[in-house]
Amino acid sequence: MTDESTGAGAAPATHDRARTIAVIGSSGGNLRSHGGDDPSRLLGDVVKQATAAGFAVDDAQFVAAAASMDGIRAETPAQLWTISADGVPYAHAAGTLDEVNTAARAQDAALAERIRAGEVDGLIIMSADPADVNSRTLTAAAEADLPVAGTGGSSIAKAQQLGVRLVSVSGTTGTTSSTRAVAYVSGLARHWSVRYRPVLGGTTSTPGGADRAGEEGPAWRRISIRGIMVGSIPAFIALALVLALSRIPGADFLSPVFDLLLAALPIVVSAVAARRVSGLDEVGLVAGALAGILAQEGGILGGLVSGVLAGLVAPPVIRWTLTWRFPATTANIVTGAVAGLAPGLLVHFALAPFTSLLGDWVKSGIESAVDFSPLLAGALAGLVIWPAIIGGVYHSVILPLVLLEMGEKGHSFFGAIDMVSLVMVSFGITLANVVRSRTSGERALAGSGSAVNVFFGTFVEASYPFMFGDRRVLAIALVAATAGGSVVGITGAEASAYLPAFVAPFISTTAWGMTLAMAVAFVLAFGATLLVNVMATRKRRETDAERQPA
Repeated sequence: MTDESTGAGAAPATHDRARTIAVIGSSGGNLRSHGGDDPSRLLGDVVKQATAAGFAVDDAQFVAAAASMDGIRAETPAQLWTISADGVPYAHAAGTLDEVNTAARAQDAALAERIRAGEVDGLIIMSADPADVNSRTLTAAAEADLPVAGTGGSSIAKAQQLGVRLVSVSGTTGTTSSTRAVAYVSGLARHWSVRYRPVLGGTTSTPGGADRAGEEGPAWRRISIRGIMVGSIPAFIALALVLALSRIPGADFLSPVFDLLLAALPIVVSAVAARRVSGLDEVGLVAGALAGILAQEGGILGGLVSGVLAGLVAPPVIRWTLTWRFPATTANIVTGAVAGLAPGLLVHFALAPFTSLLGDWVKSGIESAVDFSPLLAGALAGLVIWPAIIGGVYHSVILPLVLLEMGEKGHSFFGAIDMVSLVMVSFGITLANVVRSRTSGERALAGSGSAVNVFFGTFVEASYPFMFGDRRVLAIALVAATAGGSVVGITGAEASAYLPAFVAPFISTTAWGMTLAMAVAFVLAFGATLLVNVMATRKRRETDAERQPA
């Protein structure tokens, strides 16, 4: 068992510049399975939290090996990571572990000189090597009485033997790169009496200049129904695939699997929501899963509510635990448990009946509209779906309806509309441009788009260049989508989106109805677009002929 403790010292009276922090260490043994295998993110999280406290991370010496440091060999591939002037982590040396350690020792000596020169105010250590690669830096830190925060069982003990002033110490088990970074900076901020509010979520820079998506600031700003639902799509597609397989003769044994997946969807939605809203990665994921288990009776909406609440509860809980000097491991455990239990119990005992009822109302409302006038409901849904996706409303309104319906019964009216009026119409338009394109460049573009449409059931945006380039093609898309939607309504077809086109009929409530609707939409889009292209190319040839000198 790892022994964890936290200490503090007296803060300097004044400081006329931003305090500088250096980071040293390695991917370690246990650390490697807790984020040490991703040094870019690990160091980036430290930079983000340090910046939030007003500190500057201007140096790093982090040895990242391709295997655990426990029993590692000298010829194991490794990299030496550091921080650029603008705070971006990058690997500046690579080779065998022996070669990288040689480079690290040179950097260790240079960092020790900086500490003795008073250029470094604090140190963060992660599974460091006080006896070798980091010995000079830690010796200089002990001589300068530098405040040090860190993790790593044996390395922390050896650092203490050198006389290093440890102001925050914790184990690695149960932590993440982001929560450890919060713990490091919290310890240093507390030591220096600096006001610090952790930044959860947001972006972490990567060497290539890319960022991890997210939004900094209060957790409630990260609430996005669209983002949560899109992130949950794989679970719904798995449900649809099991449904299709269960209808194969002799595959009745999959029916219980379908029922199990259907019951588990609220857990998936809750976990995705909590992870996104909390900004705490695995801690948020666990809290959301725990809340979702308790909120299952509330359906998809119950899972959504419990996950969002868990994501909102987690950040203040982890801030509170670290303020009260909980070790990082304990802070993670308490946060995941409390942030999962509290919202989960609330939904389980109080909100589940209401969220379940609301889900039933949505499902019944769609069914009632279709029952009232199947032709009108299908035609209207088919007509508006293209303007919805072009205008950016699809992922915020229609996709949640698709997933909500699927969460209630495993298939969806709007899922069928998606496949028929979006995917098959786009397939028809792009395939027509493969058969008879206006330019060679358009043929190549249409070819890749049509393949994605039919084999993956997505990327309907492939038809945008042709629709926006010719208003007649846009009109064709709307007419074909409306006609296909009408057939969906008349036949009562329900299915799913985001599946290969040839799979859709097998998971629908009526295979022949779904096949007919898909065929109608495709044939109209393909035939009319082909005709328009033939007319356009003929007209262009006639114009070119007239321009030729007699």
